[in-house]
Amino acid sequence: MAKNRYVGDYPVIGIRPTIDGRRGAMKIRESLEDQTMNMAKSAAKLFEENLRYSNGEPVKVVIADTTIGRVGEAAACEEKFRKAGVGITLTVTPCWCYGAETMDMDPNTIKAVWGFNGTERPGAVYLASVLATHAQKGLPAFGIYGHDVKEADDTEIPEDVQEKLLRFGRAAVAVATMRGKSYLQIGSICMGIGGSIIDPAFIEDYLGMRVESVDEVEIIRRMTEGIYDKAEYEKALAWTKTNCKEGFDKNPENLRKTPEQKEKDWEFVVKMMCIIKDLMNGNPNLPAGCEEEMVGHNALAAGFQGQRQWTDFYPNCDFAEALLNTSFDWNGAREPYVLATENDVLNGLGMMFMKLLTNRAQIFADVRTYWSPEAVKKATGYEIEGIAKEAGGFIHLINSGAACLDACGEAKDEEGNAVMKPWFEVTEKDQKAIMDATTWNYADCGYFRGGGFSSRFVTDAQMPCTMIRLNLVKGLGPMLQIAEGWTVKLPEEVSDKLWKRTDYTWPCTWFAPRTTGKGAFKTAYDVMNNWGANHGAISYGHIGADLITLCSMLRIPVSMHNVPEDQIFRPAAWNAFGMDKEGQDYRACAAYGPFFKR
Repeated sequence: MAKNRYVGDYPVIGIRPTIDGRRGAMKIRESLEDQTMNMAKSAAKLFEENLRYSNGEPVKVVIADTTIGRVGEAAACEEKFRKAGVGITLTVTPCWCYGAETMDMDPNTIKAVWGFNGTERPGAVYLASVLATHAQKGLPAFGIYGHDVKEADDTEIPEDVQEKLLRFGRAAVAVATMRGKSYLQIGSICMGIGGSIIDPAFIEDYLGMRVESVDEVEIIRRMTEGIYDKAEYEKALAWTKTNCKEGFDKNPENLRKTPEQKEKDWEFVVKMMCIIKDLMNGNPNLPAGCEEEMVGHNALAAGFQGQRQWTDFYPNCDFAEALLNTSFDWNGAREPYVLATENDVLNGLGMMFMKLLTNRAQIFADVRTYWSPEAVKKATGYEIEGIAKEAGGFIHLINSGAACLDACGEAKDEEGNAVMKPWFEVTEKDQKAIMDATTWNYADCGYFRGGGFSSRFVTDAQMPCTMIRLNLVKGLGPMLQIAEGWTVKLPEEVSDKLWKRTDYTWPCTWFAPRTTGKGAFKTAYDVMNNWGANHGAISYGHIGADLITLCSMLRIPVSMHNVPEDQIFRPAAWNAFGMDKEGQDYRACAAYGPFFKR
């Protein structure tokens, strides 16, 4: 679909068809060869047809050359997988096998085992045995076992098995993609925000990534010395002038810039965006003599400090943040970048998790205000209804321009429903609708003395979404919070009255979490009151179950979520750490430690 913008190949999934190694007069192994290999082929087909890398290409799957009945065949499979770049393995079998001889013993792969639920052979017995062996050896693996007994010649993968295979595959591909990439901080700590205090050890040990740092002055150096792709800059500026509608200027007359000054600011912020792209992933089209700058930092995600040392003097980074996080630009649809405002690395990494799981653009926002039904009625005379009423109110998500433009909800699916699409499904019609719904308002000169432009839109649709926050807690380490819910469509006059009570020039999303009537999810108020930081990362769709699976692979416990318990899928060894799901997760993550620290 698109060129891989990162250094290194994408991770490969390896399928390991294990089998009863006994031969002889009864031909036990021989009778199982076709069934076992067909399971491997079915799983490979499922992955290839449903999973994609971040550049839109189908995931690559390889299958062992033979079934695996004894350790020599396991070793041959491991050697093939090593050469093929396999970082994820799925072992499949319909029968009993010799567990310790046939299992994946590589400590660096992410593992699952699918044991067929049939009566002819004890696939479930092998599954239980080999999962116990994995746990005994400290190599956690996900166990997959279908609910219903199937016939030996069934070729269709049961739906419940498909769901677990794909959840494992999505999360494993996301985790393995992180390995060896970078988080690039441009600048440093922003206004004392804890989330922008970089912890390299966390990023290295838990995510398998490195931290790269450049000072913000590098932007100015490249502008001054002409170290940018001039052809791309001219194309970007022309597209911006045609498609980016300038909105109202909220500043008092004595603080407003002249049209000529604003024109210069547009040139500055467009050039700034081009340079940040080059910093993240390099650019072979930079001028001759700039070979060092052509390389880039191999960044899977980045953050820009901005406030205040930069924004007191230069135009802000809202244009670059909003448009880089969006699923298109002047070159049309393309893989979204992840660029965190205020260099909130923890929120940026949360956006990165969800982008890798969904291939969709992500929203960065303040978790700004809880609005109760009573407060809304007092402020507007409106009685909330629908999902907002069920949640006992809603939360205002708003920040100065860092949300992806896709969040306006103007892209539509085949039935006309508002949607944020995977980037490779975003059409030119979608792009036009999104740009038409967005204005670019001059920066609030109280916040941003150096000027700039902030994107402005309202999420004028009800869409399923998931909000998360990654936090670091001294004495505990990393932890994640998850709140599934919906964006809320309010009547225009109600939305305007509430929006005008804060900054009316920033992108605005109203959010109602799915509530349970108890604990942190009793009401929308309780969700906000238990939220761990001032920011949230928000993705289209209810993807909390995938995030729980991903976090278990990384060994990051989930402290707060509203995902139905029957959707929670973690390695089988977690069951040994107690009966309560949340406590299991904390104890198992502490016992196994960061995955990449191995």
